[in-house]
Amino acid sequence: MLVLALDTATPTLVAGLAAWSEDGPTEVLAEQAVPSGTRHAELLTPAISAVLAAAGVTMGDLDAVVTGLGPGPFTGLRVGVVTAAALADARGLPVFGVCSLDAIGSGARTVVTDARRKEIYWAAYADDGARVDGPAVVRPEELGRPGPFVGDPAFAARLGGDVAPAAVTTAGLLRAAGPQLADPSSAGPLLPLYLRRPDATPPTAIKTVTPV
Repeated sequence: MLVLALDTATPTLVAGLAAWSEDGPTEVLAEQAVPSGTRHAELLTPAISAVLAAAGVTMGDLDAVVTGLGPGPFTGLRVGVVTAAALADARGLPVFGVCSLDAIGSGARTVVTDARRKEIYWAAYADDGARVDGPAVVRPEELGRPGPFVGDPAFAARLGGDVAPAAVTTAGLLRAAGPQLADPSSAGPLLPLYLRRPDATPPTAIKTVTPV
């Protein structure tokens, strides 16, 4: 099964192409990890084109699309999820969403990524890689977990422990999506994990305008 994997939950967007099989290891054929900041919408489509070209395939060769659902900032996260849904719909492909934190690191770990506002997104995993807590958002000083930590090393001091550098990868996204790829009927809707309200919200009241 040829799978396009996307993630825009962090400041580094990921677009990758992999061959997945239920009975064998995942083979990553091409991957782009692009520091994007807030430019996900501008950079995602070129990254997709680049991985398809590098692997020598076209959109018509794809069998499925996998996308990270966050947690992540509102705007960047929407770019990846909407793009994945649009590509899958246009080609009549199944699309599967996964928690982006599940695609970072492996084994027993607590994953931490930048949530801005001096906070982190986090989730904890058991030895077999199964998520046992989270995802959630919190100030690093209030997390109260001993680690080992993986993800963004910038939070090491505030967590009181080393953070091994790790990021979302194509292989990680496919690993997280494995159960859905094996059984498409188990897939849920593409619901982004925002975990908190967007910075911009519509007004709660309509301002009265007095005629002059």
